[in-house]
Amino acid sequence: MKIALLLLFLFSIMILAQQTPLEKNNYQQLTSYEELTDYVYQLDGLSDELKLEVIEKSIEGRNIYALKFSNTGFGEDTSKIKVLIFAQQHGNEQSGKEGSLLLASKLLKPEYSYLFEKIDFILIPQMNPDGSEKNTRLNANGMDLNRNHLILTEPETFGLHKLFDKYLFEVSMDVHEYYPYGETWKNYGYRSNNDEEIGTVTNINVSRRIFDLSREYIPYITDYLNKESFSCFEYCPGGPPEINYIRRSTFDINDGRQSLGIQNTFSFIQEGKNGKDSLDNIERRAEGQMRGMMGLLVYSYNHKDEIKNLVASEREKLIKNEVNNIVSIQLDHFSDGSKLELPLLSYYTNNDTIVTVNDFRPVVKSLYDVERPTGYLIPKKLIELYDWALRQNLVITDFEYSQDQVIQQYFVSEIDSIDFEGDIIVNPVVELSEINETINTKDYVFIPTDQLKNNLIVIALEPKSELGLVTYKQYSHLLKKGEFFPILRVVNQNK
Repeated sequence: MKIALLLLFLFSIMILAQQTPLEKNNYQQLTSYEELTDYVYQLDGLSDELKLEVIEKSIEGRNIYALKFSNTGFGEDTSKIKVLIFAQQHGNEQSGKEGSLLLASKLLKPEYSYLFEKIDFILIPQMNPDGSEKNTRLNANGMDLNRNHLILTEPETFGLHKLFDKYLFEVSMDVHEYYPYGETWKNYGYRSNNDEEIGTVTNINVSRRIFDLSREYIPYITDYLNKESFSCFEYCPGGPPEINYIRRSTFDINDGRQSLGIQNTFSFIQEGKNGKDSLDNIERRAEGQMRGMMGLLVYSYNHKDEIKNLVASEREKLIKNEVNNIVSIQLDHFSDGSKLELPLLSYYTNNDTIVTVNDFRPVVKSLYDVERPTGYLIPKKLIELYDWALRQNLVITDFEYSQDQVIQQYFVSEIDSIDFEGDIIVNPVVELSEINETINTKDYVFIPTDQLKNNLIVIALEPKSELGLVTYKQYSHLLKKGEFFPILRVVNQNK
C-alpha cells in the first residue's frame, strides 16, 4: 500500500512538473524568459528522449534554446525524417512560444513516444527572447527577424540557419500569429476568425513536386484541427475584398518559411489568431498553436518515406545543377479566374459567414528570368559580400579559367523602381555582356551554384532581383548608375 501511494505521489509530482509556466499561472500571466529557461531545463531532466541545446544568444545575451527530441542520437539514424519547428520570431506573438511549451510537455508522455521511431525533431520555442520580454515585434536591434533570413545580420536568425545547415531538416514550420482586428477590416464589417491559418511555399523556383505535395497538407491539417474543435484555413493575406486583392503568402525568401523552402524543404508557416492583447484568449490560442504543430508531426510520421525521398531527390538536383536552367528573380501574384470562398466573422451579426472574393490571385508567375550561371565572382575587396557568403555557409573557392567558360558583367544604365507586394524597391536597367579582357582572378572569390543553396545564390546576387541583396540598405551601394555591377557571372558555354 505504501509503495502504491509513493508511486502515485511520484507520478503526481511528474505531472505537476510537466505543467508549463502558463498553466501554473492559470493562464493569467505570460511565460517570462526566466520561467521558460527553468522549464526547458526541467523537461530536459525528465526524459532521455529530450536533449537541450543553446544554439545562439540574442542581442541582449539571452539563450535561444533548441529542444532536441530523439530516441537515438539526433541525426544518427538516417532512416528518420528530421523536422524543425521554430516560434516567436516576433516578440509580441506570444502564443507560438506558449504552444511550443505545451507541445514539449505533451511529447514527453508515453503515448507520443511512437513519433520518435520515425522522427528526429527540434523545437525552438522562442526565437526572439528580447522582443518577448518587452512584448514588441522586433529584436533588440530593432530588426524584424522574419525579414532577415537572407542577409542574416542578426544572431537569432544566424543561429537558426547554422542549425538548419548542420542537420538539413526535410520538414520545417515557422510559427506566427496574425492580427485580424485592424480598422480597415472593422470598417469593412468583417474579419478573419480562423484559429489557425497555414501557408505553403510559394516561390516558383522551389521544386514543383514539393509545392504540389505541400498543397496536399492544407486539407489534411484543416481536417485534423477541425476534429480537435479548432478552425483552420489557408493563410491568405491582403484585402479586404473589393478594396484590395487577396493572395497566397509572400514568395520572398527573406522569411523563415521561404528561406528554408528555397532549399527544397517541405516548409510551412503557421499563423495563429492573435488576441486583442497578449493575454486575450491565450489558453485557446496556445492550444491551437500546439495542436497545429502536433498535426505537422503526425503528418510527417505518416508520410515519412514520401517526404524524405522527395526532398532528397529534389535537393540532389540543386546540388548537381540539374534543375531548370532558368531562375525567376521578379515575380508577382496573378488570378487564375477562380474565386475564393473566404470564411469571415461578421461585425454586424457576430456570426461566422462566407464572403466571395472576386479579386483572388493565387498564382505566382515570373516577370523576369535569368539564365542560371555556373557561379559568381565576388571581388575580395567587397568584404561585406564575402562575410554574407560565410554567414550563409556557402561553398567559396578560388577560380581558374577553363576554355568552355565565359565571364559576363552587367552595366547599370538606369535605376528604376518596381512595386513588390506594396513596397517600392529598386529595379535597375542592366545590359549583360561578355568580358573580353583578362581579369585577375586572384582579386575574386568564386561562389559556384552547384550546391544546395543554388536558387538562393542566384536570387541574392542578380542586380535585377526584387528579392536580392541590392534591395537591402547594406548592399544598395552595389548599384550605381553608369557603372558596371561588381559581381560577375560565370557561364558554361556548353551547358
